[in-house]
Amino acid sequence: MLSALFRIKVCAAFLMAFALSAVAQDFPTKPIKILVGYATGGPTDVITRILAQEMSVTLGQSVPVENRTGASGNIATEAVAKATPDGYTLVASTLAHNINPLLLPNTTKYDPIREFAPVSLAVVLPQLVVVSYDSPFNSLTDIIKQAKTSPGSVTYGSAGVTGSSHLASAFLAYQGGVQLTPVPFRGNAPALTEVMAGRVSFMFYPMIGVNGFVQDKRLRVLAVTTTKRNPDFPNVATTAEQGFTGFDEYVGGVGLLATAGTPVAVVQKLSAAARAALKKSTVRDQLGGMGAIIVGSTPEEFTLWMKADADRWAQLIKIANIKGE
Repeated sequence: MLSALFRIKVCAAFLMAFALSAVAQDFPTKPIKILVGYATGGPTDVITRILAQEMSVTLGQSVPVENRTGASGNIATEAVAKATPDGYTLVASTLAHNINPLLLPNTTKYDPIREFAPVSLAVVLPQLVVVSYDSPFNSLTDIIKQAKTSPGSVTYGSAGVTGSSHLASAFLAYQGGVQLTPVPFRGNAPALTEVMAGRVSFMFYPMIGVNGFVQDKRLRVLAVTTTKRNPDFPNVATTAEQGFTGFDEYVGGVGLLATAGTPVAVVQKLSAAARAALKKSTVRDQLGGMGAIIVGSTPEEFTLWMKADADRWAQLIKIANIKGE
């Protein structure tokens, strides 16, 4: 009896493996959709569209990008957590993927690790501190001095409480011993528009797509969060040079996630397509020219990075006493 049962189980496992292999071999047979939880034109959107265009060439199917904004990226992320695990619906992940459960546990309805299949970490994004061209601020010290003189008068833009700008600004407020007032938007792009207009004092903005605004004299850069000065902004001091340390450790990663349970072979195929896209000189020139640091990890590498990233942000949230909504 046991022997017969064992043979049945082995046969079933073989048939399942054969079926999954066949699915992966045929994949994809229709368009692959990537959801972005932030506004069109923002850093995550721009990176995802560049990546999707090149992935479509490798995969032989269109890879449309759909913006589902709101709830600090939760809307798009939760949609993928609940999607059919077949590799046809992905989400562009940002640091909010790990931070939403930490800061918004009552409204976040997904587990950042268990409910997703990491595909590839595409890039990491250091940040710039930017102000309008006519801003009276010329350094981070100026921001802190104003905040001390008039508590609550200095505002900063962000893509919500779990966005990179909010967290970095809260870290700056903690180090400066001041109160800074957050002004949340549905993405970094609309927040940056308000900073350029002078209606918001400053923001930490991912180092991508800012050069044009600087050259057009709509923005000025006060600091970079990298360990060394950035060659695109050689005259701009780092945060550490201005007396504010630790910012280089907190970079935002943009990657691709599938739904947990997606066949491993399908995930590997998607990852290979993403990594192939990131190796193309045109893509590297586009993303590198915007300030992004290209990674292109395997699913296994991305999984390890995600776990370490969650620990890193949890520590910062505790140190700076950052609160959710």
